[in-house]
Amino acid sequence: MEVSKGKKKSFFEGAFGKFILPGIILQSVLIGGGYATGREIVAFGAKFGALGWLGGIGIFIGFTVMSILTFEIARIYKVYDYKSLVQQFAGKLWIVYDIIYLLLAILIIAVMAAATGEIVENTLGIPYWGGVTGVIIIVGILNFYGRWLIERFETYGTIALYIGYIIFGGLVISKTWTHAQSIFATGDVSYIKDSAVTIGAVLWTGVVYVGYNLAVYPACLFTLERQTSRKQTVWAGIISGILMTVPWFLTYFAIMGFYPSENILGAPVPWLAMLDGIGGPGIVAIFGIVVGWTLIETSTGIIHALVERINSGLIEMGKKPFTSKQNAIVTVLVLITATIMAKIGIIDLIAKGYTMMAYGMIVVYAIPLVTIGLIKILKAN
Repeated sequence: MEVSKGKKKSFFEGAFGKFILPGIILQSVLIGGGYATGREIVAFGAKFGALGWLGGIGIFIGFTVMSILTFEIARIYKVYDYKSLVQQFAGKLWIVYDIIYLLLAILIIAVMAAATGEIVENTLGIPYWGGVTGVIIIVGILNFYGRWLIERFETYGTIALYIGYIIFGGLVISKTWTHAQSIFATGDVSYIKDSAVTIGAVLWTGVVYVGYNLAVYPACLFTLERQTSRKQTVWAGIISGILMTVPWFLTYFAIMGFYPSENILGAPVPWLAMLDGIGGPGIVAIFGIVVGWTLIETSTGIIHALVERINSGLIEMGKKPFTSKQNAIVTVLVLITATIMAKIGIIDLIAKGYTMMAYGMIVVYAIPLVTIGLIKILKAN
């Protein structure tokens, strides 16, 4: 869209919107289901002790490659909802992706709802259902107003979250780094007792982690309309990979300061267990606020992508897209469903649900994207 003379171009419409905003949206959606509690880092890296960092390297490469290819397919074919995007490289498998995305979206939000309710109650004294209800209301409002508000909310929110996790990581790592160094010096992988830890096993765990987080990509599609060249999509993909991986390493190195303590690695919320003994009541209270914020950001991005998918489907059928009020109603219904699921328990949800969904995402999204998708990109002018 042209900007009329004399009218100042929005900060979000310039280089920031093209290169950095997609990564910020991806990071803001990823942080809730991927990093907030620390439970995911234990399951997909920290449990391997001194070798766990290899999983982080694999995760960075995976996110970067997925980001570049996704952005470039969207740019070439001008597809900005996930059905249209997946059709370009997976054909009729988009139907399977549709089902997996919905299930994974609810699962991710359920994990965060379970964690948030527990953490907010323990740190701020707000009743479980009070905290979750507050989140539902805020996410509903954000999806009512749509893209304009979501872009700004998640940009400023991600900056705040990054600052928060850098502070948390700095506090823990600075006080436990001597122990972490001894873990790396001795090559300690003792938390895994049942089988030998191999480099291949660690790297594969990183692949699975990227697999279940492929559900975050639809959330950024609405930001990609600004990209007009391959250079922009490649640089935006690299920046996204960095933004999506830094919190993983912060959490991993923090956990290494306690490895192989069952009190930390076996805790439902390892971050809370680490900060409780180091940060004091004030830091623990701030952590409660931060985790609540991550649930808002993650839920907003995931559900916005789902609403965009529904609206594009309605338009294809010759019907009117949802109104702002209907968008908010869909948002609230998804959140309520996820909250009910949350009562199953965080560890069981991650262990049983994520891995199965991750393999599904790899089959219907990652493999077609790096094969058919890459071929179509190379052939495109």
